[in-house]
Amino acid sequence: MYIIVIAWLYVVVLMAATEKSVAAGLLTFTFYGLLPCTLLLWVLGVKHRRHYRNRQLLEQDVREPDRSDTQADQ
Repeated sequence: MYIIVIAWLYVVVLMAATEKSVAAGLLTFTFYGLLPCTLLLWVLGVKHRRHYRNRQLLEQDVREPDRSDTQADQ
């Protein structure tokens, strides 16, 4: 996934370098490079973040005691 982002940013940097003004180059880099890459990484990272959050919740449940009364009423 990261190789695609790196390659795309390389292409966009070259595109931005050929613009006639610095402002046009910065806008090209921002709107063709940074924003789409950020959106792509965020969308493709949702599954990873969900898995990481579920793993943390599972580890938290394993570490905490059950807190149920296992003895008979007295």
